[in-house]
Amino acid sequence: MPTFITDVLQDLKSKHLDFSEIIFVLPSKRAGVFLKSQLHNYIEKTTFSPSILSIEDFVQDLSQLRQVKGIELLFQFYDSYKTITPEDKVESFDSFSKWAQVLIQDFNEIDRHLISSNNIFDYLSAIQELNHWSLQENKTELTSNYLAFWESLSKYYNQFVNDLIRKESAYQGLIYKEATEHIEAYIQTTNKTHVFLGFNALNTAEERIIQELLQNNLAYVYWNIDSHFINNPIHSAGLFARQHKQNWSFYKQNDFNWITSVYKEEKNINVIGCPKSVGQSKYVGHLIKKLSQQSQSLNNTAIVLGDETLLTPVLNSLPNNTNAVNVTMGLTLKSVPLASLFEELFRIHKLKSKRYYFKDIINILSNQMIQYILVSGDKIIQNIQHNNITHLTTDELLKLADDSDIKVLKLLFGDWEISISNNIDNCLKLIFKVKEALDNLKSKKRLELEYLYRFNVLFNEIANLNTTYGYIKDVSTLHSVYKELLNTETLDFQGEPLDGLQIMGMLESRVLDFETVIITSVNEGILPGGKTNNSFIPFDVKIENNLPTFKEKDAVYTYHFYSLIQRAKNIYLLYSTEVDALKGGEKSRFITQLEVEGLHDIKHKTVSPNIPKIEKTLTVVKKTNDVIEKLKEIAAKGFSPSSLTNYIRNPIDFYFEKVLGVKNAEEVEETVAANTLGTVVHNTLEDFYKPLEGKHLTLSHLEIMKRLIDKTITHHFAAIYKKGDITKGKNLISFEIAKRYILNFLDTEIELLKAGNSLKIIAIEVESNVAINIPELDFLVNITGKVDRVDELNGEIRIIDYKSGKVEQNKVEIADWDLLNTDYDKYSKSFQILCYAYMLTQQDIVQLPLEAGIISFKNLKQGLLKFAEKESIYSRKKNHLISEQTLQNFETQLKSLILEICNPEIDFTEKELR
Repeated sequence: MPTFITDVLQDLKSKHLDFSEIIFVLPSKRAGVFLKSQLHNYIEKTTFSPSILSIEDFVQDLSQLRQVKGIELLFQFYDSYKTITPEDKVESFDSFSKWAQVLIQDFNEIDRHLISSNNIFDYLSAIQELNHWSLQENKTELTSNYLAFWESLSKYYNQFVNDLIRKESAYQGLIYKEATEHIEAYIQTTNKTHVFLGFNALNTAEERIIQELLQNNLAYVYWNIDSHFINNPIHSAGLFARQHKQNWSFYKQNDFNWITSVYKEEKNINVIGCPKSVGQSKYVGHLIKKLSQQSQSLNNTAIVLGDETLLTPVLNSLPNNTNAVNVTMGLTLKSVPLASLFEELFRIHKLKSKRYYFKDIINILSNQMIQYILVSGDKIIQNIQHNNITHLTTDELLKLADDSDIKVLKLLFGDWEISISNNIDNCLKLIFKVKEALDNLKSKKRLELEYLYRFNVLFNEIANLNTTYGYIKDVSTLHSVYKELLNTETLDFQGEPLDGLQIMGMLESRVLDFETVIITSVNEGILPGGKTNNSFIPFDVKIENNLPTFKEKDAVYTYHFYSLIQRAKNIYLLYSTEVDALKGGEKSRFITQLEVEGLHDIKHKTVSPNIPKIEKTLTVVKKTNDVIEKLKEIAAKGFSPSSLTNYIRNPIDFYFEKVLGVKNAEEVEETVAANTLGTVVHNTLEDFYKPLEGKHLTLSHLEIMKRLIDKTITHHFAAIYKKGDITKGKNLISFEIAKRYILNFLDTEIELLKAGNSLKIIAIEVESNVAINIPELDFLVNITGKVDRVDELNGEIRIIDYKSGKVEQNKVEIADWDLLNTDYDKYSKSFQILCYAYMLTQQDIVQLPLEAGIISFKNLKQGLLKFAEKESIYSRKKNHLISEQTLQNFETQLKSLILEICNPEIDFTEKELR
């Protein structure tokens, strides 16, 4: 396939030019690699290679200045700012950096387009004063400072530029401006031919340089523009070419050559809507697999990422048999695991708190990089979780660690208020600690070691900036500098630049042509970008001074888009079908424009992932010999009422908990859980009533208990909730609720006695374990459990179970015994209290008839919710006494349930819970 580069080289060869005397100037270095690869086809004799430069390198050579980029430029600007700003008005570097970045970008645009800085800044200052405050006599301090800022812009610019020139350094715009002043001297000293190819949007400085060389017969310009774009006065892809053709004096006497007519040639254009970014990435993999099957080579195929954050998912979606892939963009450092570690460290140390939140500690200790160097990390986490520690000081954390980990933990959680240089040094030491741990695993951990190297370079750069300028005064500023550098640093991929599938961003695609092009994220707001205006210069002032606005930015996107598909044969345009306010909206206007042009047959389709219909299957576990043996062990130890009701609720939960012994993961109980509150209440009542076993309860007993509520509950919270804080927030509320539960309960007991009732405490927290005879089973079966309270009220025996949650009377009633083992929600409470009654009567601790029920602390006004038998669910007649017949009916259901659990023919089958 003839490409733009090969067409240019063919034309130069036809002019019989000496290639060794040519300087090729291109929009990007990437294009230079492709140009160099084609040169040997057009040079017939041994000769020196021509110079191949990007436009930035060429202009920098002309200016004779060193380009300063990014954060270093910000530091140098702060130097200049401090020089001309009164000491009492100087902002901190952190505050300064928030607006200085935008101002530097404006300086850059002004110089690139050769605008008089004094004129534009004086104009901006006059606009601000005229807008609001020109007639205001007494200006507030805020108003005065605001106007003073706009009046100072010109001073900032002049001081900054002078300081940079004195150091023979510059930002890009200043380099362009200086280059235009040196172009005449350069022309006098060179006789080489300059070939500019593939340019489109040029700033004023570039235009002046190229025109000077053209006028002196030292240059050729090859425009990569199609007649369809340049001849259409409203097509934005040809906007800049039309301006150059109309405005350049060179083209008054010379033809505007290199207008092609290839765009109208037949193309296979497919527009594909995919859900979200992941959907696009997966479909790219599907396309590459399809293309690989059609053709073994992907050398003439390019994936162009409209949104460069898709790089990682696209790489992960490529087929395994994709042999050669060349990625021209780097992987941003902020997306690697080490970045999340340092981000977490900066975040916790910016808080300036001496106590660290447990989740922050766990996040850091769980980071995969830290796990290489920390021996006792899991032990520390378990200790924190077991003891419910929500906040720790550094000293408390060190006490939980092994001695070998003390140095690492001090690097992570030590005092960051000592000095900034010490903080940077700690980060570097941390990196070297991890590197030492990975040195023995070099062959397996190459990628991790590369991460470490890049972060080492990054922190060394921060250290150098801090040593040179000393403006990093606090952790917040250090974090800002770190993020600024992190956003610009990338991990570069290694690959053969001319072989295999090419993956690139829009800018890397300039001047390059491919037969098959896949463009992702062709959504409005991404291609083209939105109408962002990150500038101090208003839109109308930009128009007046011929500075680029979002309209020109859109035209640049349009040109890149159409250049990509201009010579391509197969084009796949992917867009997200899901509207996302943050990441592009509906499909791009470029797609609509292709449709409106009507030059090509465009195929549309919407794709979605092939999601198989997964029928929900309930887990079934067969009872093997091992399971039966385990059940025998459980039976010998004793089935508890809660484990039996757990089986009724869901047999698979019983299997996991009792047979396999699977426990829930231990986590820090940040706020008091319901079961913890219940345990505290139970234990407090046990302390109060246990000494009174066999005695009649008196008012004096209860008054003594009331005085001990606070002390006893505090003791049990400390024992159960361990180091959890109950002095504030929701935990304090839970603490007060526990006190109120006990107080209200004791008050009901007092009212009971004052009404003339006699109450005798028979037993508290009775531990029962009784054997149950089941002839069908050839092994011992026991029932075990702990009964909260047995008492005697006016001669009536009562078995009482405490519940801290809310229970209603209908949850302790039964009409049909055959339903007892079937419905957990309706009958589990009845099952439990009947189980307690059954065990206590078997042990002869109590005699029938008796009553059994539940005291619900959330429903205390209803008193004891007594178990009741009813003739039918509609009957209002209730029998609250538990008789021999009642327990026989219960025993029948109990044996039936245990037989089902132990029956090898009945599997553990999961229930679908509501």
